Amino acid sequence: MKLQQLRFLVAIAKNNLNISEAAEHLYTSQPGVSKQIKLLEEELGVEIFTRNGKHLTRVTPAGERIIDHAERVLSEVRNIRSLSSEYKDDEQGVLTIATTHTQARYILPSVVTTFRQQYPDVDLHLNQGTPKLIADMAVTGEAEFAIATEALSQYPDLLALPVYRWNRSVVVPRNHALAKYSKQPSNLTLEELSQYPIVTYVKALTGRGLTDDAFAAAGLKPDLVLTATDADVIKTYVRLGLGIGLIARMAYEKRSDSDLVKIDAEHLFKDSVTKIAFRRGTYLRGYMYRFLEDFAEHLTRDFVDELILTKNQNEVDDLFKDIELPEY
Repeated sequence: MKLQQLRFLVAIAKNNLNISEAAEHLYTSQPGVSKQIKLLEEELGVEIFTRNGKHLTRVTPAGERIIDHAERVLSEVRNIRSLSSEYKDDEQGVLTIATTHTQARYILPSVVTTFRQQYPDVDLHLNQGTPKLIADMAVTGEAEFAIATEALSQYPDLLALPVYRWNRSVVVPRNHALAKYSKQPSNLTLEELSQYPIVTYVKALTGRGLTDDAFAAAGLKPDLVLTATDADVIKTYVRLGLGIGLIARMAYEKRSDSDLVKIDAEHLFKDSVTKIAFRRGTYLRGYMYRFLEDFAEHLTRDFVDELILTKNQNEVDDLFKDIELPEY
């Protein structure tokens, strides 16, 4: 059994059993990948995938368990490399962060700037995607850290640490009937909001679940005329008159969005909590601890080490019960 075979195995699973895409992702040839998987199956004496001709159709029950263990082995290999790299030079390395557009666009720029000043020789990569994709990248080791509001706590292999609370704002053109509420936002009701077409985030993104819950609890069905993955697109269509915008509060920028009126809506919706997560068992290098603390002051090295010792997400959440998270 070779590490290369395990890498091929995990890559195939991640690319929906498409050997060609897995080979392209690994910068190798499709025949080479197929050959190594067959050799691994022969060595193990079990079928990992079922096939229809040359195509893989599904993962067998045995294959699911083998892939799970393969991911764990590859994770430990990365830990060994990180450990040895730290002893050689903790000022150099790679840090990949998977996150949503909102985090990358509105929250992380100052954090990244500070981190780059501290560690100019660390290669920093930001990969954007949906919360599920972000979580998957952290689970499989494609990213050291995942930052999102949704999904992260649902993965038992991830340690999800609360960072900050945030809520929503309504944005409208200056001549809109709702603009009058900018000075007294608490007078705005869900009933009045539901009378207008709404442009907001797609499902499972940027706290959308809590938004839907609030309308449902009030017995209202909002008219969602358009949904998008980022606030910049939402604001564009608000400017075009398609509807009123419902966005994360931090996504309104006073200078660039001066043509729009912001109405705080925290009295209408529950707070959302953004978290940063990494795979349990990950070896954190010194600069990774520094990034965590730059991102959230309460995530000190000592506290993170305490969190690492927890057995599940419930224990993590218990340790945060008495911590007042910052609010954006």
